[in-house]
Amino acid sequence: MGINIVAPSNAEPPHQPPGPAMYQLDIILKKGSNLAIRDRTGTSDPYVKFKIAGKEVFRSKTIHKNLNPVWDDRVSLLVESLKDPLYVKVFDYDFGLQDDFMGSANLHLESLEHQRTLDVTLDLKDPQYPEHNLGSLDLAVTLSPKEGDMRDAYQSMRLSDVHRKAQLWRGIVSISLIEGRSLQPMDANGFSDPYVKFRMGHQKYKSKTIPKTLNPQWREQFDFHLYEEHGGYVDITVWDKDAGKKDDFMGRCTVNLSHLTKEHTHKLDLPLEEGEGLLVLLVTLTASAAVSISDLSVNMLDDPHERHQIMQRYSLWRSFNNLKDVGVVQVKVIRADGLMAADVTGKSDPFCVVELSNDRLQTHTVYKNLNPEWNKVFTFNVKDIHSVLEVSVYDEDRDRSADFLGKVAIPLLNIQNGERKAYALKSKELTGPTKGVIFLEIDVIFNAVKAGLTTLIPIEQKYIEEEPRVSKQLLLRNFNRVRRCIMFLINTGCYINSCFEWDSPQRSICALVLFVIVVWNFELYMIPLALLLPLAWNYILIASGKDTRQDVQAMEDLLEDEDEEFDRDDKDSERKGFMNKLYAIQDVCISVQNALDEVASYGERIKNTFNWTVPFLSWLAIVAFGAATTIIYFIPLRYIVLAWGVNKFTKKLRDPYTIDNNELLDFLSRVPSDVQVVQYRELKLDPNPSPNKRKKNNPGVH
Repeated sequence: MGINIVAPSNAEPPHQPPGPAMYQLDIILKKGSNLAIRDRTGTSDPYVKFKIAGKEVFRSKTIHKNLNPVWDDRVSLLVESLKDPLYVKVFDYDFGLQDDFMGSANLHLESLEHQRTLDVTLDLKDPQYPEHNLGSLDLAVTLSPKEGDMRDAYQSMRLSDVHRKAQLWRGIVSISLIEGRSLQPMDANGFSDPYVKFRMGHQKYKSKTIPKTLNPQWREQFDFHLYEEHGGYVDITVWDKDAGKKDDFMGRCTVNLSHLTKEHTHKLDLPLEEGEGLLVLLVTLTASAAVSISDLSVNMLDDPHERHQIMQRYSLWRSFNNLKDVGVVQVKVIRADGLMAADVTGKSDPFCVVELSNDRLQTHTVYKNLNPEWNKVFTFNVKDIHSVLEVSVYDEDRDRSADFLGKVAIPLLNIQNGERKAYALKSKELTGPTKGVIFLEIDVIFNAVKAGLTTLIPIEQKYIEEEPRVSKQLLLRNFNRVRRCIMFLINTGCYINSCFEWDSPQRSICALVLFVIVVWNFELYMIPLALLLPLAWNYILIASGKDTRQDVQAMEDLLEDEDEEFDRDDKDSERKGFMNKLYAIQDVCISVQNALDEVASYGERIKNTFNWTVPFLSWLAIVAFGAATTIIYFIPLRYIVLAWGVNKFTKKLRDPYTIDNNELLDFLSRVPSDVQVVQYRELKLDPNPSPNKRKKNNPGVH
């Protein structure tokens, strides 16, 4: 392995001062020349690894299909001893397989002159076949001695951490693997057991295996770090799991990140090459960590001219322009205080994820900090004003999946524009508090007419949701919710029956007079008119300061009790194997659990429509009932039924691709159930929590 150092002709002999505390090695990886061919196409996809004392300290970007690549990568390394040489290895990136070796070389640091930039040419060799020439690398290196204060800083960090921070990533690639469609059958039963491998540079991810299907639903989300300024490639392969044998290849596809716009969620349908079917992904490029974030100084809604233009865009005069463009929301993620310590050092590496429906954006990570400042602005297009903005805080862990630190859920209709607020963080289920607060400033601008019209179309389903789990506490909770709805109907029936029993003569006389008047004068339009009465009555009660939503506190207590039961259940299940006993009937339990939840939710949503839980929806119901009353009053019933039937019969003829829906159920799907009311309710900030509460909110270090 030859090393050619090209230096000025008048260069002095290398001089080494005796024993400095540490050295800084600055390297510019310029280019490669005449590298080895490793692909069948007669080219290679080279990248370079640098190692010191057996540890990898830097990895370059990959240059595709090039034997004379130009990297121009820069890195600064801290070196404790010059006795260990810098070991340089070149590899050919091989999609889906093990990377091919392309040559290596050593750079002896003791031979470098201090504080002078030297041009270095490294001849690449294969140790097994030293006679073969595998090309060369051109570098520029600068070695500088450092004093003792650098040693103190160095001792507080592992060498690998220092080197990892030296190559700052420039962004985050957030990928959601949604599903596969019409994949190739690989097994004798006509199905496959597919899983997916992702690779971007040296980063890899493998999905779970979905057995016996050609249309798998993964619903998995993960992140890659983006090191290249202008994007890069994500290579994807699909495999069939074959127990005891080599897994079968089912196809491949590639995502060119340079073609995707940043700060926007892209839905991609990717056909598989060398196979059948396609994959559906959500890909978002977001955040920058190589520079300090200063986005708060540049945001559109703080500019009066920009804000005026956006207000004009969503004014009432433009209510029927692009009905899907309902509005815009801007979220300023400012900082967090008092987060939970997730590392053994008593610190965390927090980053923040902001989600609105299927759009997901992410901040950079603030390392070793429990009071991080992000100062990041996110902007989302609003497709449904009834969406809920979810802001979650995680602790970055490069060896494992991120640790959850806290979360808040904020319905868009609850946002006070331009108000900077501190939100107490909640647990993952949004039922109880966890440690820390997050400071947000949110602005929502929307068109009320478009928002009202989108209420009557099917709600957008989230692609990534928690998988349902079997829990006796969830079964019990949903059963109690259904029982409360049924008890309300029974109590109402008993109240009406008591009027016939004359338990209260005064009440019975009033009921009789009301019955005679209504029946004698009944017209069909009175049905929607009567439904306006409870809305008006509850509005009057709220205006007078009385809360008609007494069930919320009961639901809050129920969910808090349930959290404690979940903790006990988790411990009991470990000891008694509770989940193993339920495994055989898991699907049945989940179906019953979900059915109870759906029945209870619709009962609670009807109630919450009339008690003004969401004023926008209650006003919308008043408009609908008023319109129905007017229509029924002036138009004979047979005409209305005829128009409804003709519309139903001809809908598919007029638009073959229309999605049939029930406007009433679509409306109710926007009304929160009692559980959601509790989940979306802000926690009161406790400035001086008691020691017991602090202990409960911070159960330990992960």
